[in-house]
Amino acid sequence: MNGPSRRRTGAAALATATLIGLAACSPPAKTSGGSGGSGGTADKAATATSATEAGGMDALVAAAKKEGTLNVIALPPDWANYGEIIKAFEAKYGVKVASAQPDASSADEITAAKNLQGQSKAPDVFDLSAAVAAVNTSLFAPYKVATFAEVPDKLKDPNGTWVNDYGGFMSIGYDGKLPTVTTVSDLLKPQFKGKVALNGDPTKAGAGFSGVVMAAIAQGGSPDDISKGVDFFSQLKAAGNFLPVDPTPATIESGQTPVVIDWDYLNVAQGAKLKGKVDWKTVVPPNAAVGGYYVQAINKDAPHPAAARLWQEFLYSDQGQNLWLKGGARPVREEAMVKAGTIDKAAHGALPKTEGTPVLLTTAQSDKAAEYLKANWAKAVG
Repeated sequence: MNGPSRRRTGAAALATATLIGLAACSPPAKTSGGSGGSGGTADKAATATSATEAGGMDALVAAAKKEGTLNVIALPPDWANYGEIIKAFEAKYGVKVASAQPDASSADEITAAKNLQGQSKAPDVFDLSAAVAAVNTSLFAPYKVATFAEVPDKLKDPNGTWVNDYGGFMSIGYDGKLPTVTTVSDLLKPQFKGKVALNGDPTKAGAGFSGVVMAAIAQGGSPDDISKGVDFFSQLKAAGNFLPVDPTPATIESGQTPVVIDWDYLNVAQGAKLKGKVDWKTVVPPNAAVGGYYVQAINKDAPHPAAARLWQEFLYSDQGQNLWLKGGARPVREEAMVKAGTIDKAAHGALPKTEGTPVLLTTAQSDKAAEYLKANWAKAVG
């Protein structure tokens, strides 16, 4: 929804999520191992792989305060509650967050890091689709947050070079004035003529790609064969129900796109935003729960290395994880927090219900699906 452009990083943007697999005008900052020139403890933070190696949390906080700034990129404020997360981090630690290009893509994040290397405006941290992260791990600094052990093994690099952070499932969001939607097949009914939008071209957009996978699974296909998903959208177009419009908050509020296939946390956030205006409902189709996680990493050349590491500690703390949850995203420490009783129960209970075993494509499956879409989507759907 807000942010489709941010995540148009290739068709496999989110589907491989669990398996990783600006031209600048400012002068270069004086750096020492990526320390941003603040010296001392910050130099130590630049190579620290844990808060302990940075001298402990108090020392890390002090070093981050001395740096004074954290550079983030491609974080729309209404994407997974990042607006509130940034404000909470600033309030807690007194470190200013400089947010660049909120609607940029994951690929743009990497381009910015390369173009701005050695400069004070380079991104300190990344929040990436897995497909982009997988081919750029040489840019990341290994770091293990205090809660690292509570992140499932399959959702992190063992050295902390990358760690999944939050995710969700593909869903159908729709105006409550329409007939109730419970399955993907419901969208073929005549009541949905000219009403069903997919968030992005599936050959380019991660959400669009996973929407086709969801349709394939729902129609009896598999992660190894998504042809039934393409067939479904071909049928949807033939019925006159497919709406070739990229959905935005404005198109939803105006009624232009009354049904949207997108990540559940974006549909849930849209519902909260439009409360009192549009009764926006969100459903994850039963036995077609196609999931994906994003990837968090530290820029190895971060100009503010202490702030970068403190940001990670915050994001993976109970507070940070619950703030993602408040935005409708499923935090990576969800299972551990439920067990410990530290999960925000109200926010957790508000998540769309899922039925069946979650579907998480492997890199090989995602690549195969992307190739199929490249060869067949345009001629089937246009």
